[in-house]
Amino acid sequence: MSAPVRLAVIGATGRVGSALVRLAAERGFVVTRAFGRSRAGAALGVPVETDVASLSSGGFDVAIDFSSADAFSSIASHVAASGAPLVSGTTGLTSKDVSSIDEIARRIPILWEPNLSVGAHVLGRLLRQAIAALGDGFDVEIVETHHRKKVDAPSGTALRLAAIAQEAGTGRELRHGREGKPGPRSAREVGLHAVRGGDVIGDHSVHLLGQGERLELVHRATDRDVFALGALRAAAWLVGKPNGRYALADVIEGS
Repeated sequence: MSAPVRLAVIGATGRVGSALVRLAAERGFVVTRAFGRSRAGAALGVPVETDVASLSSGGFDVAIDFSSADAFSSIASHVAASGAPLVSGTTGLTSKDVSSIDEIARRIPILWEPNLSVGAHVLGRLLRQAIAALGDGFDVEIVETHHRKKVDAPSGTALRLAAIAQEAGTGRELRHGREGKPGPRSAREVGLHAVRGGDVIGDHSVHLLGQGERLELVHRATDRDVFALGALRAAAWLVGKPNGRYALADVIEGS
């Protein structure tokens, strides 16, 4: 019987991080290190550390990060110093942060996705197929809904869906909401709309609107465990892979 995979969880006292700690054992992991903004998560059953710089000392086979965008660059650098792979589902990254992933990928295997649910990945795949089949005669509007505490907008998943729409339909430009008198809608727009309120975990709807018909593709997350389970699946897959940048598609299609 193989030894359990040793896991470091960054953001362990958060919503998804605590789910990771809870679900790790049944997925073949043992949490050897946990990091949070405070030590208040001792109830997780593992000591909670606050100094992410100590990640460079290792003690784990793979790290999973669900912390904050402002800490991402530092966390990735310290994990890279340990030599272990990194899976991150942290959202709200700057373009500089995203660009830095390629540099980190030269040192370790790294997988970053703004949404680690398998269903959300399938939504993106279906969107690409739909736009290819429907052609340029359909307008694309993306609406995302999240809880009132979410700090970034639009969501990383909505931006990923918008990027897919742009790639599938050449020349499309992002349009963040509308107000006043913006004039008739351009056929080359991809509309992005963010709704905030209550305790919604994450809903994403893509409206494909044509003449006389419309198509809607929808993904709704009703339990944060889906993000934790996707991250654990990705982490198990990433162990032992060559240095490089990976995506959830590699995990799903390469499993």
